[in-house]
Amino acid sequence: MVYRVVQWATGSMGRTALRRVIDHPELELVGCHVYSAAKAGQDAGTLAGRDPVGVTATNDIAAILALDADVVLHMPRITLPYAAMNADVERLLAAGKNIISIAGFHAPWAHAPDYAEPLRAACVAGGSTLAGLGVNPGVIVERIALAATGLCSRLDAVRVHETVDASAMTSPGFVFGLMGFGSDPDTDDVTRGPLAQLYTQLFSEVLHLAAQGLGERIARIEPAHELTRAPRDIHVAAGVIAAGRVAATRWRWLAMLEGGGRIELAILWTADPSLHPEIGAAHWTIAIEGRPNIRMTLSIDEGDPAMPRARALTDATVAVALAAIPHVVGAPPGFFAYPHPPAWRARLSGDSL
Repeated sequence: MVYRVVQWATGSMGRTALRRVIDHPELELVGCHVYSAAKAGQDAGTLAGRDPVGVTATNDIAAILALDADVVLHMPRITLPYAAMNADVERLLAAGKNIISIAGFHAPWAHAPDYAEPLRAACVAGGSTLAGLGVNPGVIVERIALAATGLCSRLDAVRVHETVDASAMTSPGFVFGLMGFGSDPDTDDVTRGPLAQLYTQLFSEVLHLAAQGLGERIARIEPAHELTRAPRDIHVAAGVIAAGRVAATRWRWLAMLEGGGRIELAILWTADPSLHPEIGAAHWTIAIEGRPNIRMTLSIDEGDPAMPRARALTDATVAVALAAIPHVVGAPPGFFAYPHPPAWRARLSGDSL
């Protein structure tokens, strides 16, 4: 079977996905949506660094809605507010387009009805499926950490910590905007503003999915965010972080479960890993406390120091999205999630306590 694919957005993730779709013998690129007027009208192959493929990029959503496509690979940059992309996604779903997004939508049901129900209604109207997938969110907690809890006879806590070195990221809009670097904590504490709300909405979906996999419910989520100031001017690829300004953000949430356990999720974004001597070289560390205790580390790297450091994670994220295409296209209308791995359970029957 050949799946007809629309690529939505052509940033670093989108261009990688374009190349994978163009090169894959079981995928046919039928459409390409771009946000930039400069990209609109160009051949999608050209945007991907390939020979022309006869698909013209467009910034007109009506043109995308009119296409006969099996799935839309939705890869825009996440933006404020968290629901900013919902209107476009709802139009695509209502038009019968299955969606695999790397920009949220992992567990829409975890939010209030006014967020989730329009998305669910659009799925019903179009007979379509919405899937939020990626590496984190998407794999690290929901599939790898949960599977490891299946080794336990008692579970007290699951802790997942991610570290991202942002020094080589080139986009000032991302580094100094969505990452919060360069802000002044004395006048603009990003851990209490719109950025904190955005990331809490996104990563709370991971916590709810993990709790569901454990047969649990979340009693409450407590934020425990931290900022690190630059001890000196720090030069990164996106610009200069002045001394005293934010050079690292650690977004951390503690989910207290009704059954008494807890799930901790932390993401450290840093302009200089040497500011954090307590961290190791691994991209992720997973610590499971119970009987027995379990420690895991996971790194995703290119293997070639001459290649951009972000390329390996980009490749992994796109691979997760493409591998999901037959599962999402074949799923019933509604919100998609992979079945939970055989995880620890306080009870052996029932979905929750």
